[in-house]
Amino acid sequence: MTVTTAPPPTGAGGPSPEPTAESTAAPRPRGRRGRILGWLLVVVLLLGIAVLSMRFVATAPSLSGPLNPESPSPGGARALAELVRQQGVEVQITRSRADAAASVDGRTTLVLTDPYTLTDDAAVDLLDSAERVVLLTSSSRMLRLLDLGADAPLSAGALDADCTVAEFARTGSIEPERLFDAAPGVEACFRDGSGAAALLRFTDAGRSVSLVEGSRLFSNKDLAQDGNAALGLALLAQTDRVVWYVPSFEDSDITGEQSETLGTLTPDWLTPAIVLLLLAGIAAVCWRARRFGPLVAESLPVTVRASETMHGRAHLTAKAGDSAHAAVAIREGTTLRLSRRLGLSPRASAHEVADSAADRLRVPRGSLHELLAGPSPASDRDLIDLARKLAELETAVDNAFHTERNLP
Repeated sequence: MTVTTAPPPTGAGGPSPEPTAESTAAPRPRGRRGRILGWLLVVVLLLGIAVLSMRFVATAPSLSGPLNPESPSPGGARALAELVRQQGVEVQITRSRADAAASVDGRTTLVLTDPYTLTDDAAVDLLDSAERVVLLTSSSRMLRLLDLGADAPLSAGALDADCTVAEFARTGSIEPERLFDAAPGVEACFRDGSGAAALLRFTDAGRSVSLVEGSRLFSNKDLAQDGNAALGLALLAQTDRVVWYVPSFEDSDITGEQSETLGTLTPDWLTPAIVLLLLAGIAAVCWRARRFGPLVAESLPVTVRASETMHGRAHLTAKAGDSAHAAVAIREGTTLRLSRRLGLSPRASAHEVADSAADRLRVPRGSLHELLAGPSPASDRDLIDLARKLAELETAVDNAFHTERNLP
């Protein structure tokens, strides 16, 4: 007897028809091993970025602070340093006072801002090591240590050199941000009407020390204004070499009593205990976390309609791409419906149902074993073919019953 082809019943939970040419089968998701390797790669990449970031933060020199010769920020002095290099002067930047003292000689200018990270003795020793010193920022402490003068009230307006220092004769006018009253024996340049000066220079036995508040005059933002650049060259480009000392806390000689911190107040075993607890927590999360695997059937805590359960499980099976599990469910449903139609026990095996259906359809026994109890399909297309054949088998068995009833 020839088995006729008919579409599967829509209300009996049968599979959907084969997709048309325009539709494509949903791609199967990656396996569990691929997901684990992907997450491990992401974690390793994040850890690498964190380690590199910490290394850069720990090793990169700070470009903050006024008149840093390496800083291109508006408050830095990189433009002045490059301008001095263009005059053929070698500019050496150092953050070590020992290196700075060892690098200066009779043809070298020592340039620095207020060495706030050094004690008074260390600052004086550094300044005494050079025969030509230029202080680009002023402070009350440096005025006191060098005995150059005292602060004076600031008057508005541009000031000319108006002093006997030859290199300042053609610098032009400047607008200072701080004025000083010169001490006896100290040359005062760029003076206002009251005699207060913007630049102080002390010369003794061939050694000179110049002090000016240049935080704004020599910054990258304001260097091109008035005679600021000319004044910077007049101060820094008079020797063959410039040693520019940049103060840093790593080079500081200031010591003091360290205050008690949370780390010093806690016992030594606390940190290892915290680390151990964190590791135990991570292990517990990995142990009890959701594990991805094949779908399992479980009893529902509430009563729902069979159609909702069918659609929900079908959606989960399709999302997981588990064609083998879907094939088992379809075969079990077909076997149960055929056993009822053929008058067999609901616990009848698939082979028994196949033999009974073969007898009903008058085909050789064993021809339906592979259809009801064969290997699982390897792809979605094989699953669709299996569902169609099972639907055709159910339709053929139903037609056989109707044919027998209509015989005389």
